[in-house]
Order: sequence, then C-alpha cells, then structure tokens
Amino acid sequence: MNNREFALLIALTIGLVSPFSAFACASCGCTLSSDWENIGFSSSSGFKIDLRYDYLNQNQLRSGTGTILGAAASQIVNSNGKQEVEKYTRNNYVTASIDYSTNPNWGVNVQIPYIDRNHSTFGVNSDGMSPSDGAYNSKTSNIGDIKVIGRYQGFSEQHNLGILFGLKLPTGDHSLMGVSTDPSNPGPAPIDRGLQPGTGTTDAILGLYYLDALNKDWGYFSQAIVQKALDYNNQYKPGNGLNLNLGLRYMGFEDITPQLQMNARFVEHDKGVNADTISTGGTLVYLSPGLSVRINKELKLYSYVQLPIYQDVNGVQLAPRWTASVGLNYVF
Repeated sequence: MNNREFALLIALTIGLVSPFSAFACASCGCTLSSDWENIGFSSSSGFKIDLRYDYLNQNQLRSGTGTILGAAASQIVNSNGKQEVEKYTRNNYVTASIDYSTNPNWGVNVQIPYIDRNHSTFGVNSDGMSPSDGAYNSKTSNIGDIKVIGRYQGFSEQHNLGILFGLKLPTGDHSLMGVSTDPSNPGPAPIDRGLQPGTGTTDAILGLYYLDALNKDWGYFSQAIVQKALDYNNQYKPGNGLNLNLGLRYMGFEDITPQLQMNARFVEHDKGVNADTISTGGTLVYLSPGLSVRINKELKLYSYVQLPIYQDVNGVQLAPRWTASVGLNYVF
C-alpha cells in the first residue's frame, strides 16, 4: 500500500468512527443497492468498508400518480382536516458501512447513519403559497438509526443465494424542534415524526438475494428486503416497507463496470396518534444507471443516478425528480 492509498484508508476510517457518519432515507427515494460486494454479494472473507453520499431533493408536490399545485392541494379535506402543503425537503446523506465476513457462508454489515436535512412547510389552512397554521422551517444534522444486518449464503457451493436478517436500532434523535413560520404562533415548532433523524422504534429486517452470471461478461442480482417496526414510540410507528432491487452489470471491461438497476419501494401509512396517517407511504419505482471504476485491487469508486419511472404516493407528498449517489468501496 503506497502513501496515497494509506491516506485514503485513514480518511475512510475517520469517516466510519466520526459522529458525522450515517445512513437514512426519507419516505420517497433512496432505494439503491450501491454495490454487489458492499451488500454482501461476495464469497470472500475479511473486512470491507464503504462510504457513500446520496443527494435527494424532494421539491415536487405529488398526489397519487400525478403532480399537484400547492393551491389545489391546500383545498383537499381529509379525515384529519385540511391537507398540509409542504414546500421542500432537501436531504444529504452520508452512509458509512462496515462489512465483515467470518467465512464464505456468514457475514455482518453495519450501516452508520448521518443525515443533513432542510425542510419547509406551509402548514394547513394555507393558500398553498404562504405559511399558515403549523407552518415551520427546520434543519437537522444528526446521526440517524443504525442498521445491523447479518447474512447467510451457504446454501450452495457458489454462495450466490443468501438470506439477510437484522435490526434497525433507535439511535437517531426523534424529538428535535424547528422554527415556526406561522404568523399567529411564532417560536419553536415540533418537526414531523417522519422527518426526524430517527423513528424511535426498533425494526426487524429480513431479506433474500440471489446473483448469477448470464455469461462471462454479464452478471445480475435480485434482492428483496422487508422492514417492520416492532413497537410504537410516543404513539408513532413507521409504516412497514418492502424494497425490491434488480441489477445487471457488464464485466467485459478491465476496470470499468457499467451497471443498471431497477429499484422499487412499497411503504404502508405511518401509524399512531403522532403520525401522519394520510400523507405517508406509497409505491416508488426507479431506474438507476451507474458505473463503478476499480482504482486498484482494494479500491473501487462508484456513482449512480436514480430516475423515477413510477410514483404513486398516498395523500399529498413531496417527491424527488431525480437522486444521485457517489461512493468509495475498500476491501482489506
């Protein structure tokens, strides 16, 4: 290992142990599987570390499968009263992952979250363009909920079929405050539970994956992951989620690997007195072209863009027009 590679390794290690390293996803987007080997699709033993940045700008107001103007959304009346109209939610995520395989059959992956999020809402009873009841702005920069996911892939000699099992831990703060922009009620304002860095709940994670080669140049994988909260926290429980990922990659080049994924996410409504039980959850499908570049035997760089091809949201929600991800993967 030369000096440049050693410096990069130190930087990655600092990123992993720093309190500013994390992983989180808003309700719309961030369904990507960043890399074959990073998510455990490898029969090699030892450590891998991954540092990934995701940009997700939810700036498009949607209802069902279409877009909606704020003025029209503000006139919707549901069982909770007038519809809240959100202005924007801008998310920056840094995901630090540590992966360790004790042998070709068993491994564990720890994802450590950090979220930087700016959010603004016009509240309810507005005209969809100016703040009213319950309007606020917020900025959060915090560790989110850590995930610990084990895997077993000893079902075949090829180690290409595996199961995932683990927990999302309630490590992220879920009681942060924003600043009210409601003209009649200035001062601190509670941030919606679905926009807090953490949910406050412990979630079970179960998954299944399979990968194989079509020929010497083409490979593919499929993956399904279910996440379900095991409890309520302060009358809040996030909706159950299902992620489905399909990936195809071309391995005919020496150091460059083009990849294409289709990522789908199905999420139920949040539950509880302190949850938004109307405008949460939905069905999201993305097409995600990407590229990984091998710098040397240990280090790879990768990048993806996610493009929504189908969005069906419950109630009225903000959704992204696109998302972007870049990352580093280092194998010891």
